[in-house]
Amino acid sequence: MIRVLIADDQGMVRTGFTVFLSGQPDIEVAGEAADGREAVDRAAELDPDVVLMDVRMPVMNGLEATREILARQESTKVLILTTFDLDDYVYEALRAGASGFLLKDASAAQLAEAVRVVAGGEALIAPSITKRLIHEFARLGGPRPVPGGRRLDELTERETEVLALVAQALSNQEIAAKLFVAEQTVKTHVGRVLMKLGLRDRAQAIVFAYETGLVRPGE
Repeated sequence: MIRVLIADDQGMVRTGFTVFLSGQPDIEVAGEAADGREAVDRAAELDPDVVLMDVRMPVMNGLEATREILARQESTKVLILTTFDLDDYVYEALRAGASGFLLKDASAAQLAEAVRVVAGGEALIAPSITKRLIHEFARLGGPRPVPGGRRLDELTERETEVLALVAQALSNQEIAAKLFVAEQTVKTHVGRVLMKLGLRDRAQAIVFAYETGLVRPGE
């Protein structure tokens, strides 16, 4: 079962998400939170697999709550809920460790699938979100210092190639087709990249690739 914590300051949103997700055979709603501070406390108490996190909440916003939760709980994934796909919080949310974004007007089926994707360690970033992220990197200019001393030279040539393609928001299937290898081979390479660089998931890998200059906006 995938255990989910729903953090949103709107009661109707929490109720709607809870009702639908509770009806899924592989998803359990472990709890709810009405603000960022409560989300941090409830996440510590419940240790959910996925937190559905609204950005704009009282007491503590979703970005601050995401940072606190992920600093304490390595296994928890955060899926950011947003009203606009070009939200100004996109870049900072990814840097904070969020695994992806879901628009609040997404269908019930998309919500359930998003939870499954993020729980499985994949990134959930729509093409429009990726474009927004690339524009932000372009605005910031060249490579930025990468925390934790992570270095590209720890990767093999093939792993570096796979990372560059991940940063272009390609799926494992699309990368496999591009490199003429099996999809399982790509999955293995991605897993090794994340392990060697100490990255949580593909979302962090995308940020890393741009911040180190491996991939540059426009490429």
